[in-house]
Amino acid sequence: MVAARQTLTRAALAGRVRSHWRYRELLPVPAVGDLTPPVIGWTPLLEAPRLAEALGVRRLRLKDDSRSASGSFKDRPSAVAVTRALAEGAKEVACASTGNAASSLAHCAAAAGLRANIFVPARVPQGKLAQLLAYGARVFKVEGTYDEAWRLCMAACARFGWYNRNCAVNPYLVEGKKTGGLEIAEQCADDPPDWVSASVGDGCSIAGVWKGIRQMREVGITDWTARMLGVQAQGVAPIAVAFETGRLDRTARNGDTYADSINCPVPRNWRKAVNAVRESGGAFVTVTDNEIREAVRLTGRLSGIFAEPAAAAAVAGVAAARRAGIIAADASVAVVISGNGLKDLAGALSAVGEPFSVPPDLGAVTHIVEKG
Repeated sequence: MVAARQTLTRAALAGRVRSHWRYRELLPVPAVGDLTPPVIGWTPLLEAPRLAEALGVRRLRLKDDSRSASGSFKDRPSAVAVTRALAEGAKEVACASTGNAASSLAHCAAAAGLRANIFVPARVPQGKLAQLLAYGARVFKVEGTYDEAWRLCMAACARFGWYNRNCAVNPYLVEGKKTGGLEIAEQCADDPPDWVSASVGDGCSIAGVWKGIRQMREVGITDWTARMLGVQAQGVAPIAVAFETGRLDRTARNGDTYADSINCPVPRNWRKAVNAVRESGGAFVTVTDNEIREAVRLTGRLSGIFAEPAAAAAVAGVAAARRAGIIAADASVAVVISGNGLKDLAGALSAVGEPFSVPPDLGAVTHIVEKG
Protein backbone atom coordinates (compact mmCIF):
# COMPACT_ATOMS: atom_id res chain seq x y z
CA MET A 1 0.00 0.00 0.00
CA VAL A 2 2.91 2.35 0.74
CA ALA A 3 4.36 1.75 -2.73
CA ALA A 4 0.94 2.21 -4.34
CA ARG A 5 0.62 5.66 -2.77
CA GLN A 6 3.65 6.77 -4.79
CA THR A 7 2.29 5.85 -8.21
CA LEU A 8 -1.49 5.57 -7.85
CA THR A 9 -2.45 9.24 -7.92
CA ARG A 10 -5.23 11.22 -9.54
CA ALA A 11 -2.77 12.64 -12.05
CA ALA A 12 -1.50 9.17 -12.97
CA LEU A 13 -5.03 7.74 -13.27
CA ALA A 14 -6.03 10.50 -15.69
CA GLY A 15 -3.77 9.01 -18.36
CA ARG A 16 -4.47 5.33 -17.81
CA VAL A 17 -6.52 2.76 -19.73
CA ARG A 18 -10.24 2.85 -18.98
CA SER A 19 -10.49 -0.63 -17.47
CA HIS A 20 -10.08 -2.09 -14.03
CA TRP A 21 -6.43 -2.81 -14.86
CA ARG A 22 -5.83 0.92 -14.23
CA TYR A 23 -5.48 -0.10 -10.56
CA ARG A 24 -2.72 -2.63 -11.29
CA GLU A 25 -0.71 -1.64 -8.20
CA LEU A 26 -3.54 -2.88 -6.00
CA LEU A 27 -4.18 -6.15 -7.85
CA PRO A 28 -2.46 -9.56 -7.51
CA VAL A 29 -1.33 -9.71 -11.13
CA PRO A 30 2.10 -9.74 -12.79
CA ALA A 31 3.90 -6.41 -12.80
CA VAL A 32 4.64 -6.69 -16.53
CA GLY A 33 3.00 -8.40 -19.47
CA ASP A 34 -0.49 -8.54 -20.92
CA LEU A 35 -3.57 -8.80 -18.75
CA THR A 36 -6.53 -10.83 -20.00
CA PRO A 37 -9.13 -9.84 -21.01
CA PRO A 38 -7.77 -6.32 -21.59
CA VAL A 39 -11.09 -4.44 -21.32
CA ILE A 40 -13.02 -5.28 -18.17
CA GLY A 41 -14.48 -2.73 -15.79
CA TRP A 42 -14.71 1.06 -15.87
CA THR A 43 -18.47 0.81 -16.27
CA PRO A 44 -20.47 4.04 -16.07
CA LEU A 45 -21.94 5.58 -12.94
CA LEU A 46 -25.25 7.02 -14.08
CA GLU A 47 -27.55 9.59 -12.49
CA ALA A 48 -31.11 8.30 -11.99
CA PRO A 49 -33.19 11.23 -10.68
CA ARG A 50 -36.63 9.76 -11.47
CA LEU A 51 -35.74 6.47 -9.81
CA ALA A 52 -34.38 8.39 -6.82
CA GLU A 53 -37.73 10.13 -6.44
CA ALA A 54 -39.59 6.82 -6.64
CA LEU A 55 -37.37 5.29 -3.96
CA GLY A 56 -37.58 8.34 -1.72
CA VAL A 57 -33.97 9.49 -1.68
CA ARG A 58 -32.44 12.80 -2.71
CA ARG A 59 -29.97 11.35 -5.19
CA LEU A 60 -29.34 7.97 -6.83
CA ARG A 61 -26.47 6.87 -9.03
CA LEU A 62 -26.32 3.44 -10.69
CA LYS A 63 -23.01 1.65 -11.21
CA ASP A 64 -24.03 -0.18 -14.36
CA ASP A 65 -22.08 -3.42 -14.56
CA SER A 66 -24.81 -4.84 -16.78
CA ARG A 67 -22.66 -3.33 -19.56
CA SER A 68 -19.64 -5.48 -18.72
CA ALA A 69 -18.28 -7.92 -21.30
CA SER A 70 -20.39 -10.93 -20.29
CA GLY A 71 -23.07 -8.76 -18.72
CA SER A 72 -22.19 -8.92 -15.05
CA PHE A 73 -20.05 -7.68 -12.17
CA LYS A 74 -18.46 -11.16 -11.99
CA ASP A 75 -16.26 -10.35 -15.00
CA ARG A 76 -14.03 -8.47 -12.55
CA PRO A 77 -12.99 -11.43 -10.37
CA SER A 78 -12.95 -13.83 -13.31
CA ALA A 79 -10.48 -11.62 -15.20
CA VAL A 80 -8.14 -11.60 -12.19
CA ALA A 81 -8.56 -15.37 -11.74
CA VAL A 82 -7.75 -16.09 -15.40
CA THR A 83 -4.71 -13.81 -15.30
CA ARG A 84 -3.52 -15.70 -12.21
CA ALA A 85 -4.19 -19.03 -13.95
CA LEU A 86 -2.06 -17.98 -16.92
CA ALA A 87 0.74 -16.83 -14.61
CA GLU A 88 0.67 -20.25 -12.92
CA GLY A 89 0.77 -22.12 -16.23
CA ALA A 90 -2.76 -23.54 -16.05
CA LYS A 91 -4.42 -24.89 -19.17
CA GLU A 92 -7.94 -25.38 -17.79
CA VAL A 93 -10.05 -23.48 -15.27
CA ALA A 94 -13.23 -24.38 -13.44
CA CYS A 95 -15.98 -23.06 -11.20
CA ALA A 96 -19.46 -23.81 -9.93
CA SER A 97 -22.04 -21.08 -10.23
CA THR A 98 -25.71 -20.21 -10.48
CA GLY A 99 -24.78 -18.45 -13.70
CA ASN A 100 -22.94 -15.12 -13.64
CA ALA A 101 -19.62 -16.35 -12.24
CA ALA A 102 -19.81 -19.21 -14.72
CA SER A 103 -20.50 -17.08 -17.78
CA SER A 104 -17.86 -14.54 -16.77
CA LEU A 105 -15.23 -17.26 -16.32
CA ALA A 106 -16.20 -18.86 -19.64
CA HIS A 107 -15.83 -15.48 -21.35
CA CYS A 108 -12.47 -14.65 -19.77
CA ALA A 109 -11.13 -18.15 -20.40
CA ALA A 110 -12.17 -17.99 -24.06
CA ALA A 111 -10.40 -14.63 -24.45
CA ALA A 112 -7.26 -16.11 -22.92
CA GLY A 113 -7.33 -19.41 -24.82
CA LEU A 114 -8.03 -21.56 -21.77
CA ARG A 115 -10.55 -24.41 -21.42
CA ALA A 116 -13.38 -23.65 -18.99
CA ASN A 117 -15.16 -26.39 -17.03
CA ILE A 118 -18.42 -25.13 -15.58
CA PHE A 119 -20.74 -26.75 -13.05
CA VAL A 120 -24.23 -25.27 -12.81
CA PRO A 121 -27.32 -26.33 -10.85
CA ALA A 122 -30.38 -27.68 -12.61
CA ARG A 123 -32.20 -24.33 -12.30
CA VAL A 124 -29.65 -22.27 -14.26
CA PRO A 125 -31.45 -19.69 -16.44
CA GLN A 126 -31.39 -20.42 -20.17
CA GLY A 127 -29.75 -17.09 -21.02
CA LYS A 128 -26.74 -17.86 -18.87
CA LEU A 129 -26.57 -21.43 -20.13
CA ALA A 130 -26.52 -20.14 -23.72
CA GLN A 131 -23.63 -17.84 -22.87
CA LEU A 132 -21.60 -20.70 -21.42
CA LEU A 133 -22.04 -22.84 -24.50
CA ALA A 134 -21.36 -19.95 -26.88
CA TYR A 135 -18.04 -19.28 -25.13
CA GLY A 136 -17.08 -22.92 -25.69
CA ALA A 137 -17.16 -24.03 -22.07
CA ARG A 138 -17.55 -27.66 -21.11
CA VAL A 139 -20.75 -27.44 -19.08
CA PHE A 140 -21.85 -29.91 -16.43
CA LYS A 141 -25.52 -29.30 -15.60
CA VAL A 142 -25.77 -30.96 -12.20
CA GLU A 143 -29.04 -32.63 -11.28
CA GLY A 144 -29.20 -30.90 -7.92
CA THR A 145 -28.61 -27.65 -6.03
CA TYR A 146 -25.88 -25.03 -6.32
CA ASP A 147 -24.26 -26.49 -3.18
CA GLU A 148 -24.13 -29.92 -4.81
CA ALA A 149 -22.68 -28.42 -8.00
CA TRP A 150 -20.03 -26.61 -5.91
CA ARG A 151 -18.97 -29.79 -4.12
CA LEU A 152 -18.80 -31.74 -7.40
CA CYS A 153 -16.68 -29.00 -8.96
CA MET A 154 -14.32 -29.07 -5.98
CA ALA A 155 -13.88 -32.82 -6.38
CA ALA A 156 -13.27 -32.48 -10.13
CA CYS A 157 -10.64 -29.76 -9.59
CA ALA A 158 -8.82 -32.02 -7.15
CA ARG A 159 -9.05 -34.97 -9.56
CA PHE A 160 -7.99 -33.22 -12.77
CA GLY A 161 -5.79 -30.40 -11.48
CA TRP A 162 -7.89 -27.58 -12.95
CA TYR A 163 -7.31 -24.02 -11.76
CA ASN A 164 -10.08 -23.44 -9.21
CA ARG A 165 -12.05 -20.18 -9.43
CA ASN A 166 -14.59 -21.17 -6.78
CA CYS A 167 -15.66 -18.74 -4.09
CA ALA A 168 -14.25 -19.32 -0.59
CA VAL A 169 -11.35 -21.22 -2.18
CA ASN A 170 -9.66 -18.75 -4.51
CA PRO A 171 -8.30 -15.81 -2.48
CA TYR A 172 -7.93 -13.58 -5.54
CA LEU A 173 -11.64 -13.21 -6.29
CA VAL A 174 -12.24 -10.50 -3.71
CA GLU A 175 -9.34 -8.57 -5.26
CA GLY A 176 -11.14 -8.52 -8.60
CA LYS A 177 -14.42 -7.60 -6.96
CA LYS A 178 -12.85 -4.70 -5.12
CA THR A 179 -12.29 -2.97 -8.47
CA GLY A 180 -16.00 -2.13 -8.42
CA GLY A 181 -15.38 -0.19 -5.22
CA LEU A 182 -12.16 1.34 -6.57
CA GLU A 183 -14.11 2.67 -9.55
CA ILE A 184 -17.01 3.99 -7.48
CA ALA A 185 -14.53 5.81 -5.27
CA GLU A 186 -12.69 7.34 -8.22
CA GLN A 187 -15.88 8.25 -10.08
CA CYS A 188 -17.28 9.90 -6.93
CA ALA A 189 -13.92 11.25 -5.73
CA ASP A 190 -15.15 14.79 -5.02
CA ASP A 191 -18.84 13.97 -4.71
CA PRO A 192 -19.20 10.94 -2.43
CA PRO A 193 -22.38 8.96 -1.80
CA ASP A 194 -23.60 8.41 1.73
CA TRP A 195 -24.52 4.79 1.00
CA VAL A 196 -23.56 2.07 -1.51
CA SER A 197 -26.18 -0.64 -2.00
CA ALA A 198 -25.33 -4.12 -3.29
CA SER A 199 -27.19 -7.41 -3.42
CA VAL A 200 -25.64 -10.26 -1.45
CA GLY A 201 -25.50 -13.95 -2.25
CA ASP A 202 -22.29 -15.64 -1.14
CA GLY A 203 -20.98 -12.44 0.44
CA CYS A 204 -17.70 -11.85 -1.37
CA SER A 205 -18.90 -9.11 -3.74
CA ILE A 206 -20.06 -6.60 -1.13
CA ALA A 207 -16.89 -7.30 0.85
CA GLY A 208 -14.85 -6.56 -2.25
CA VAL A 209 -16.67 -3.32 -3.06
CA TRP A 210 -16.11 -2.11 0.50
CA LYS A 211 -12.43 -3.07 0.33
CA GLY A 212 -12.01 -1.04 -2.85
CA ILE A 213 -13.68 2.04 -1.39
CA ARG A 214 -11.55 1.76 1.75
CA GLN A 215 -8.30 1.27 -0.17
CA MET A 216 -8.87 4.36 -2.30
CA ARG A 217 -8.93 6.35 0.91
CA GLU A 218 -5.81 4.57 2.17
CA VAL A 219 -3.80 5.46 -0.95
CA GLY A 220 -5.00 9.08 -0.85
CA ILE A 221 -7.24 9.23 -3.92
CA THR A 222 -10.23 10.08 -1.70
CA ASP A 223 -10.74 11.27 1.86
CA TRP A 224 -14.06 9.51 2.52
CA THR A 225 -15.80 6.15 2.84
CA ALA A 226 -19.47 5.24 2.44
CA ARG A 227 -21.85 3.04 4.40
CA MET A 228 -22.62 -0.31 2.79
CA LEU A 229 -26.19 -1.56 2.43
CA GLY A 230 -26.32 -5.33 2.00
CA VAL A 231 -29.52 -6.62 0.40
CA GLN A 232 -30.72 -10.21 0.47
CA ALA A 233 -33.89 -11.88 -0.75
CA GLN A 234 -36.25 -12.49 2.14
CA GLY A 235 -36.51 -16.17 1.23
CA VAL A 236 -32.73 -16.72 1.28
CA ALA A 237 -31.19 -14.34 3.81
CA PRO A 238 -28.60 -16.22 5.89
CA ILE A 239 -26.09 -13.37 5.93
CA ALA A 240 -28.68 -10.76 6.92
CA VAL A 241 -29.56 -13.01 9.86
CA ALA A 242 -25.90 -13.56 10.70
CA PHE A 243 -25.38 -9.79 10.71
CA GLU A 244 -27.93 -9.59 13.54
CA THR A 245 -26.98 -12.73 15.46
CA GLY A 246 -23.25 -12.97 14.84
CA ARG A 247 -23.44 -16.54 13.55
CA LEU A 248 -24.56 -18.45 10.48
CA ASP A 249 -27.52 -20.77 10.91
CA ARG A 250 -26.46 -23.74 8.79
CA THR A 251 -29.78 -25.51 9.30
CA ALA A 252 -31.88 -22.84 7.54
CA ARG A 253 -31.71 -24.11 3.96
CA ASN A 254 -35.35 -24.37 2.99
CA GLY A 255 -35.96 -20.88 1.58
CA ASP A 256 -36.01 -19.84 -2.05
CA THR A 257 -35.93 -16.80 -4.33
CA TYR A 258 -36.42 -16.30 -8.04
CA ALA A 259 -33.32 -14.03 -8.04
CA ASP A 260 -31.03 -16.92 -8.94
CA SER A 261 -27.74 -15.04 -8.59
CA ILE A 262 -28.34 -14.50 -4.87
CA ASN A 263 -30.09 -17.81 -4.23
CA CYS A 264 -27.29 -18.98 -1.95
CA PRO A 265 -28.54 -20.73 1.20
CA VAL A 266 -25.01 -21.84 2.18
CA PRO A 267 -22.84 -18.70 1.78
CA ARG A 268 -19.14 -19.40 2.11
CA ASN A 269 -18.02 -15.79 2.47
CA TRP A 270 -20.60 -14.67 5.03
CA ARG A 271 -18.01 -13.43 7.53
CA LYS A 272 -16.43 -11.17 4.91
CA ALA A 273 -19.82 -9.63 4.14
CA VAL A 274 -20.80 -9.17 7.78
CA ASN A 275 -17.42 -7.66 8.67
CA ALA A 276 -17.44 -5.30 5.68
CA VAL A 277 -20.93 -3.95 6.35
CA ARG A 278 -20.23 -3.64 10.06
CA GLU A 279 -16.89 -1.89 9.50
CA SER A 280 -18.55 0.60 7.15
CA GLY A 281 -21.24 1.45 9.69
CA GLY A 282 -23.83 0.03 7.30
CA ALA A 283 -26.81 -2.30 7.50
CA PHE A 284 -28.55 -5.30 5.98
CA VAL A 285 -32.12 -5.42 4.72
CA THR A 286 -34.22 -8.13 3.10
CA VAL A 287 -36.70 -7.78 0.25
CA THR A 288 -39.46 -10.02 -1.07
CA ASP A 289 -39.50 -11.47 -4.57
CA ASN A 290 -42.44 -9.19 -5.40
CA GLU A 291 -40.40 -6.18 -4.27
CA ILE A 292 -37.57 -7.35 -6.51
CA ARG A 293 -39.97 -7.68 -9.44
CA GLU A 294 -41.23 -4.15 -8.82
CA ALA A 295 -37.62 -2.94 -8.77
CA VAL A 296 -36.98 -4.61 -12.14
CA ARG A 297 -39.90 -2.63 -13.57
CA LEU A 298 -38.99 0.66 -11.90
CA THR A 299 -35.31 0.47 -12.80
CA GLY A 300 -36.09 -0.18 -16.43
CA ARG A 301 -38.79 2.48 -16.79
CA LEU A 302 -37.18 5.21 -14.70
CA SER A 303 -33.50 4.80 -15.57
CA GLY A 304 -33.36 2.87 -18.85
CA ILE A 305 -31.33 0.03 -17.30
CA PHE A 306 -32.55 -3.56 -17.68
CA ALA A 307 -31.42 -5.23 -14.44
CA GLU A 308 -31.55 -8.93 -13.72
CA PRO A 309 -33.46 -9.84 -10.54
CA ALA A 310 -30.40 -10.02 -8.28
CA ALA A 311 -29.25 -6.61 -9.50
CA ALA A 312 -32.72 -5.13 -9.00
CA ALA A 313 -32.67 -6.45 -5.43
CA ALA A 314 -30.09 -3.76 -4.62
CA VAL A 315 -32.57 -1.14 -5.85
CA ALA A 316 -35.42 -2.71 -3.88
CA GLY A 317 -33.17 -2.63 -0.84
CA VAL A 318 -32.90 1.16 -0.99
CA ALA A 319 -36.69 1.44 -0.80
CA ALA A 320 -36.76 -1.06 2.09
CA ALA A 321 -34.05 0.86 3.94
CA ARG A 322 -36.00 4.09 3.48
CA ARG A 323 -39.14 2.51 4.91
CA ALA A 324 -37.17 1.21 7.88
CA GLY A 325 -35.59 4.63 8.53
CA ILE A 326 -32.08 3.28 7.85
CA ILE A 327 -31.46 5.60 4.91
CA ALA A 328 -32.57 9.21 5.26
CA ALA A 329 -34.63 11.05 2.64
CA ASP A 330 -31.79 13.50 1.98
CA ALA A 331 -29.24 10.72 1.37
CA SER A 332 -27.13 10.22 -1.74
CA VAL A 333 -26.98 6.55 -2.72
CA ALA A 334 -24.95 4.56 -5.26
CA VAL A 335 -26.36 1.19 -6.32
CA VAL A 336 -24.37 -1.64 -7.91
CA ILE A 337 -26.32 -3.00 -10.89
CA SER A 338 -24.58 -6.34 -10.93
CA GLY A 339 -26.13 -8.08 -13.94
CA ASN A 340 -28.08 -7.65 -17.17
CA GLY A 341 -31.74 -8.64 -17.38
CA LEU A 342 -31.16 -10.51 -20.65
CA LYS A 343 -29.44 -13.20 -18.60
CA ASP A 344 -32.74 -14.34 -17.09
CA LEU A 345 -35.59 -13.66 -19.50
CA ALA A 346 -38.07 -15.87 -17.68
CA GLY A 347 -37.42 -13.96 -14.48
CA ALA A 348 -37.67 -10.66 -16.28
CA LEU A 349 -40.96 -11.55 -17.94
CA SER A 350 -42.43 -12.58 -14.60
CA ALA A 351 -41.72 -9.01 -13.48
CA VAL A 352 -42.69 -6.91 -16.49
CA GLY A 353 -45.81 -8.64 -17.80
CA GLU A 354 -47.01 -9.50 -21.29
CA PRO A 355 -47.41 -7.40 -24.47
CA PHE A 356 -50.77 -6.48 -25.97
CA SER A 357 -51.72 -9.06 -28.59
CA VAL A 358 -53.59 -7.33 -31.43
CA PRO A 359 -54.64 -8.09 -35.01
CA PRO A 360 -53.09 -5.93 -37.76
CA ASP A 361 -55.87 -3.39 -37.29
CA LEU A 362 -55.61 0.23 -36.12
CA GLY A 363 -58.96 -0.02 -34.39
CA ALA A 364 -57.56 -2.57 -31.94
CA VAL A 365 -54.60 -0.28 -31.20
CA THR A 366 -56.92 2.68 -30.73
CA HIS A 367 -59.07 0.72 -28.29
CA ILE A 368 -56.07 -0.09 -26.09
CA VAL A 369 -54.67 3.44 -26.24
CA GLU A 370 -58.00 5.03 -25.31
CA LYS A 371 -58.40 2.65 -22.37
CA GLY A 372 -55.11 4.08 -21.03
